[in-house]
Amino acid sequence: MATRTLKLGCTFRYSSLAPTAAVFQVAAQPTEEIQILDETWSVTGDLPLHHFRDLYANPCTRFTLPVGVTTLTYGARAIIPDVFDTWDESAPEIPPTELPDDVLVYTLTSRYCQSDLLAGQAWRRFGGMTPGYSRVQAVNTFVHDWLRYTTGSTNATATAMDAFATGVGVCRDYAHLMITFCRALNIPARYVHGYVTDMDAYSPGTPMDFHAWTQVWLGDRWWDFDPRWNSPRKGRIVIGTGRDAADVAMVTTYGNPWLQLMTVTAEEDLDQ
Repeated sequence: MATRTLKLGCTFRYSSLAPTAAVFQVAAQPTEEIQILDETWSVTGDLPLHHFRDLYANPCTRFTLPVGVTTLTYGARAIIPDVFDTWDESAPEIPPTELPDDVLVYTLTSRYCQSDLLAGQAWRRFGGMTPGYSRVQAVNTFVHDWLRYTTGSTNATATAMDAFATGVGVCRDYAHLMITFCRALNIPARYVHGYVTDMDAYSPGTPMDFHAWTQVWLGDRWWDFDPRWNSPRKGRIVIGTGRDAADVAMVTTYGNPWLQLMTVTAEEDLDQ
């Protein structure tokens, strides 16, 4: 299979008035199909970084921001198959009685995905559809059409309920709303945070950022659904997965440092 090489990475610059503990979730995860190579980390003053895995096996990096200005940069290359997202219209929904033990948690309500509160909407809109991939795709299309992507329209406390009520949001809100509808239908769904390129696809012409999308359990595996775009993409690199954005925050700080700068890179490496 043909492959392509990507450049991935990000830079954060913080200003802090006091020493502040911080956890970053920005490292790309390899898979059977995707190789992650040449990872680099750099931080002002060569501060010690501690790498660990969280409860969901996501790679995390923690250190303490000192007083003053600190810059952290992560970089890597990824070798990916030169294909768009895959799908299988025959993939079935699995009843809760037959779900794997570690998948059941993704049928439950969570901080940003209040599936109990939107259950009535979910069943009225999608309950009469044939279960399976096509119903999940219908949810994906509905969320894509219902929300208007608006930078800065929501904040860190916005929930799926808020997105449904206002009709606006950013990629995390699209993901949260789709997850919520799926869980209300007893379909396991989880939140994904990662890098996605504009390679061979529509580019909005805005600065690159991290991206959030949804994975849904159908048959015997997780499938990618992206209600923000509602179309297949190339170069989808996972950083982490969880119940919602609370589990996969790109940065968690135990204090109130000021974020001066954040840049994200996810593009084809034409030098390779």
